[in-house]
Amino acid sequence: MRNLFVVVVTALLTAGAPPVHAAPAESRNSEVAEPKIRSNAALVLDQQSGEVLYGKNAQAIVPIASITKLMTAMVVLDANLDPGEKILITKADIDSLRGSPSRLRVGTVLTRDDLLRLALMASENRAASALARNYPGGADSFVRAMNLKAQRIGMNGSHFADATGLSSRNVSTAEDLAVLVRSAHAYPKIREYSTAISYSVSVGSKYHLDFFNTNRLVGSDSWDIGLSKTGFINEAGRCLVMQATLAGRAVIIVLLDSWGRLTRIGDANRIRKWLELASGRGHASASGAVAGAQRSVVLR
Repeated sequence: MRNLFVVVVTALLTAGAPPVHAAPAESRNSEVAEPKIRSNAALVLDQQSGEVLYGKNAQAIVPIASITKLMTAMVVLDANLDPGEKILITKADIDSLRGSPSRLRVGTVLTRDDLLRLALMASENRAASALARNYPGGADSFVRAMNLKAQRIGMNGSHFADATGLSSRNVSTAEDLAVLVRSAHAYPKIREYSTAISYSVSVGSKYHLDFFNTNRLVGSDSWDIGLSKTGFINEAGRCLVMQATLAGRAVIIVLLDSWGRLTRIGDANRIRKWLELASGRGHASASGAVAGAQRSVVLR
């Protein structure tokens, strides 16, 4: 069993979007049992009001795997680089840390925009690596930009070590990742690319490669997902963050350190059903249960 690295995070910056308030115990909805979330850290909040609907170890600092790629995408888009520029996949993009496979062979040439799509939708590590390499100043400058962006949006309990999420030194909290999701949701391309069901790229003139979303909930009739990102390395477990509209309410869902292939999906569906029951399927006014989220934080 892996350690969870629980660390108390200092209060986030107080300027910007409305604060996120943890519901006190006495306001919990007594008619609808809170969901039994199996992920080791979780957060559900109302995107508009900032109200925390559910929290579990939300201030624990943990590895976040490919959730990192949401920050990667924001840094790429903030740089206003040519989306049509052709970028070569090189040996430098091979995962030498974990040996993870990739369908993007060395020598493949794709546009920056295609690489961004694949990094977000299919969590392609070589795509993310190539994006960082082709940033002004190279990969080191890219990582510095990631951490600067994190500071600017109030992710004070987070640190980024690479663009892919393969390093376990990419760490954050459920609270910080809610900030990340909210910020990333403001980018139309991140919304579009992270929720695409599939995408096909042409590799030379000989063949096409079909890629698919790593989140099986995308495209489900039961879900209206506005942003999605999955992640997995051994140290992080299986992770999932989403922006979704449930029972007429825009919410942010963060699920970290799930163990088992379907645990994060099961947790997400339990949250959806819980909110639908609590709201009466259309009245997003029910108070949610909060476990382990005993203070207010700020989404900027």
